[in-house]
Amino acid sequence: MRKRRLAVVVLASLVIASCGGDDSSDSTDTAAPDTMAPATDAPAATDAPAPTEAPVEPYESEVYSDPANWTCRPDTTDTCDDDTSVTLVNADGSIEVLEFAPDPDAPVDCFYLYPTSSEDATLNSDYSAGNERITAYGQVARLSSVCRMFAPTYRSVTLAGLFNPSLPGDRAQAWSLPFEDVQDAWKHYLANDNQGRGVILLSHSQGTGQMTRLIDEVIDGDEAQRSLIVSAALLGGSIAVPRGDDVGGRFDNLPLCRSAEQVGCIMTYATFRDTKPPSPDAFFGKAAGMGQAPDPTQEAGCTNPAALSGGTGDLLSAFSTADWGFSDGTGTQKITTPFMSFPGLVSAQCVSEGDFSYLQVTMKPDSSDPRTDDIRGDLDDRWGLHAVDWEIGALSILDVMRQQIAVWLAAD
Repeated sequence: MRKRRLAVVVLASLVIASCGGDDSSDSTDTAAPDTMAPATDAPAATDAPAPTEAPVEPYESEVYSDPANWTCRPDTTDTCDDDTSVTLVNADGSIEVLEFAPDPDAPVDCFYLYPTSSEDATLNSDYSAGNERITAYGQVARLSSVCRMFAPTYRSVTLAGLFNPSLPGDRAQAWSLPFEDVQDAWKHYLANDNQGRGVILLSHSQGTGQMTRLIDEVIDGDEAQRSLIVSAALLGGSIAVPRGDDVGGRFDNLPLCRSAEQVGCIMTYATFRDTKPPSPDAFFGKAAGMGQAPDPTQEAGCTNPAALSGGTGDLLSAFSTADWGFSDGTGTQKITTPFMSFPGLVSAQCVSEGDFSYLQVTMKPDSSDPRTDDIRGDLDDRWGLHAVDWEIGALSILDVMRQQIAVWLAAD
């Protein structure tokens, strides 16, 4: 089951709706379908705005009033309740196990949009979550330990819809359906589940395209809704900001996060190795979306969850357990958890080079120690490490969110 989950998560992470956050892409090109403490000198803590009790009018969705149409909900038993424990494989080969238990009474909520995951044969998926559950498990189920997880099953553009240009159907409609569902689910959640609680927004790839539009068109300009946002992690897409600034590009009000004590802000990045930077035709790390002319005054936002205020930091990852955890393969049997991590192996920093701004990942191998000297998840230099954007920084992101939640609750 672990190998099956890993394979599907990697496959699902290969594709996006739009790396610029535009939901309207109709590309049919099969090669290119559309725990770290904050560093010193970080920005001062941001006071949490007082949330509004009723951010929307009463609303009942015909679809999302049915719990069966959610991939994860705190009032159901689902994949976000599964075991997400992690084995830390230290440089000397010793191991430690981190346990995570879902908290149905967590003080804040999470609202998650998964990336392209569906293997349905149609342009759009249906409301029956299949691979979507596997993807949610690998990316965000662990965060159920700090937030109540809400993940709507939305009619995403499928793998076939992205990679098979001969698939019949109305492609304009296919690209409009996901956002219709996302907006419907968000309105239903606010009206029936939120009750004035803080919310963390989570997404990857196609999900980030949809979440970016939701923030831009619905949340950012609405003071009542914006006041609920504890933070966001929008990975594997592009949040445009003015060069050298943290706000004022795609969003007018929500800035990039530059401290773990800052709330009402956004973490975002696209990952590439230091040895394999993005090619000129790379899909990620550009302020402009696919097929759009670059704006020289803007860049893709980048936040390093291991060093939000800038510089280099060691990422704490959570990869699906596999046989590459030890360099000779003999120690893998010691890993009995579904996930594994390698403290001190992976460092990262945000870099800006030409039209690209991205999270540059560097390995720190030691051939004398028994654990692996590298990670898996590479594609080509157009994709970078897109397949493992979430996994590569999973525990660092969790650590930041714990601190942000504490700040939020203290200010509330």
